Amino acid sequence: MEVKIINNRPVKIWTDKVEETAMRQIENLTTLPFLFHHLAIMPDVHAGMGMPIGGVLACTDAVIPNAVGVDIGCGMCAVKTNQQAADIPADVLRKQIMRGIRKRIPLGMEHHKEAQDEKYLPSGHDIDKMEIVKRRQIAITKEVGTLGGGNHFIELQKDEEGYLWIMIHSGSRNLGKLVGDYYNEKAKVLNERWHSVVSPDIRLPFLPLRTDEFNAYWREMEYCIDFALCNRRLMMERIEEVIADALNGIEFEPMINIAHNYATWEHHFGKNVIVHRKGATLAREGIIGIIPGSQGTASYIVEGLGNPDSFCSCSHGAGRTMSRTAAIRDLNLQEEVERLDALGIVHAIRNQNDMQEASGAYKDIEEVIANEADLVKVKTRLFPIAVIKG
Repeated sequence: MEVKIINNRPVKIWTDKVEETAMRQIENLTTLPFLFHHLAIMPDVHAGMGMPIGGVLACTDAVIPNAVGVDIGCGMCAVKTNQQAADIPADVLRKQIMRGIRKRIPLGMEHHKEAQDEKYLPSGHDIDKMEIVKRRQIAITKEVGTLGGGNHFIELQKDEEGYLWIMIHSGSRNLGKLVGDYYNEKAKVLNERWHSVVSPDIRLPFLPLRTDEFNAYWREMEYCIDFALCNRRLMMERIEEVIADALNGIEFEPMINIAHNYATWEHHFGKNVIVHRKGATLAREGIIGIIPGSQGTASYIVEGLGNPDSFCSCSHGAGRTMSRTAAIRDLNLQEEVERLDALGIVHAIRNQNDMQEASGAYKDIEEVIANEADLVKVKTRLFPIAVIKG
């Protein structure tokens, strides 16, 4: 971990490789008047919208929608089984399991054709007080249990003892984007009206504590976090059903779940503050987390060490080294396919556009894990068997 002083504010960084755009965004964050104590930057850091992904920002009395992002509640879940991966016949894996998953779970921008039971949606929220969520109640019955696009994935893996695991990366779908965009625009208008000292050029408009707008965003953000969990849980349930139909006697352990795009109240350095994790994972002491690699590389189940310097956080993945546009333009399709085929991984890479999620567009996950040895300890290393991308 390296400490830089930027605009007289400490910035603690767990990598020596920070792209220029991400560094400018880090510098912008240090100008925020409500930044608390220091800024923490994880080893998977790369440029985002306003705030870099892989950033942890603690604030004293404000929430920043762009410091949460538009995929509110996006995160990971994983389940271990009692099945040895080597004992699964190749034709069963491809024809029954992988095809079955694709049949049960809509991918990319696809939704369910029929509304899902409302029991799969979050409960315990006052929806009448939520402008966007209330408007989307019918729509989300077709969105829950769907993967989404971009870097979202379903992956079958094996651990170091050969046991089969299921891993999912997904979030709050279109609901989170609508909530994030709506309150970011509202914050922009209000900041201009208040003549805020935070420059609009840095794309970090905020909502002050104890305002109606803060409370409204917080309610809808918390709903989105719960919806993202419901989304992952339903997909995992459907995947388990597909695998159970294909493999006799399989058993599933309880699901591990952890989000990496959200804001929450926490106590750090003697004060209650609002911690924004944008592409960062909670790593409080004893917390079990998930750090996925890129397509075709290892993923990790980790246990948090509770390092206060990171606000008890760690990376959320490998982190991009190339934009999607650059990856499509520059990476070699044949080389990527040959590499995955040589590893025996079932994949769906078919054309150059798929290069945006190729491993060559991401950092080395082994280096990322090594850089955060003071944030987490590795519990299990997982190796990909079959991948479905959104």
